[in-house]
Amino acid sequence: MKVSTSSIAVSVIRPLSLTSKRSTTVLVRSSSSSMEEQQQLQKPRVVVCGGGVIGVCTAFFLSKKGATVTLVEKSSVACAASGKAGGFLALDWCDGGPLSKLARASFNLHRSLALELDGPQSYGYRPLHTLSLSITELKESITSTPPTASSDSILPPWVTGPARNPSTIGTTDTTAQVHPQLFTRTLLSYAVSNHDLEVVIGELDRVEVEEGRVKSVVLKEGEDHHHRVIEADAVVLALGPWSSRLPLISSLFRVSGLKAHSIVLEPREPTAITPHALFLSYSPAQGGKPLDPEVYPRPTGEVYLCGMSAEAEVPDDPEQIVGDPESIKVLKRVAATVSSHLREGDAHVKAEQACFLPCTDDNKPVIGELPNVKGCYVATGHSCWGILNGPATGAAMAELVIDGNASIVDLTPFSPARFVDIRGKHKK
Repeated sequence: MKVSTSSIAVSVIRPLSLTSKRSTTVLVRSSSSSMEEQQQLQKPRVVVCGGGVIGVCTAFFLSKKGATVTLVEKSSVACAASGKAGGFLALDWCDGGPLSKLARASFNLHRSLALELDGPQSYGYRPLHTLSLSITELKESITSTPPTASSDSILPPWVTGPARNPSTIGTTDTTAQVHPQLFTRTLLSYAVSNHDLEVVIGELDRVEVEEGRVKSVVLKEGEDHHHRVIEADAVVLALGPWSSRLPLISSLFRVSGLKAHSIVLEPREPTAITPHALFLSYSPAQGGKPLDPEVYPRPTGEVYLCGMSAEAEVPDDPEQIVGDPESIKVLKRVAATVSSHLREGDAHVKAEQACFLPCTDDNKPVIGELPNVKGCYVATGHSCWGILNGPATGAAMAELVIDGNASIVDLTPFSPARFVDIRGKHKK
């Protein structure tokens, strides 16, 4: 991606700070006159806490709207679900529910961002064919060659397993994909290079509130946990499944973590894998309830498989999240059953991983200003649709913070105020 920096003087301290766990900062300072410096002082100062896709999208759009933005991330940018998700995008799969308008707006924003940021090259954006199908694991050894699908099937040739009942559930007009980690980091890099954005790697300790209004955030930095105070006119808390660690949030609503597993494979013949996303009803050979894994080929030549989800305790450090061996084993069997191209020996296992999806008790994200603290906003609880809904969430949050109202989508259904009843007591 080519970024113009002709009018920007960039001062960078340790460029690897986006992936480093050490307390480092990336700074961008505009070359300016004294009058411009005076205008700079009048720009709203916003601290966004959380370096996942929701936090980065929010910081991206805030900086484009002229705010002075500090993004705070404890570990590294897109190190959790935003780096380990599938990156699947759907225009209309949320229709009929509260997410419908948010999802449609965000799907279209993904398209425009891909044009602006050269998404096909920089983060693997592309439209997809999407199929659903049933598949039963063979009782004999999965290393044997599975039967080939019939020539009149809508299945792509690389799906060589015993698939049944294939149907089209998404076209290149309605489904697409991104590489989520590359998408998140591309947006951040662009905002750092072109707008007033500072990235700080440090642990959020608390949000300081004075007379009912946000005043600053306090960070723990370094092994000795010295504190750093960052003054702010507004704070956005985009902490994903770690949201409930903060009393400001946990006193109002709960965010739980759904642990989802995935593997990334590199087939020996990557050109044989066409852009078809697969949603499976998978029957294990030993019987039991069918599973619902998903398969996403990527333009990089990799194939991503995910599934095997369960609610679990979220660890403090996202870098310490590892997959359960049995769940990873099942995903490898799914891969081998779906395609001979994905079985052991014909594909290299690049990653075995897990992440936590942030979920709320009413299955809706929480996006808006906290009812008891002016200038303190929250954006979390997007569950499996975080990558899809990141752009519209970020754009709407930027409008809410800067303009006082979101025009791109109505945020009323997602307001944190829904957890407070008419007597002002918190709903539990």
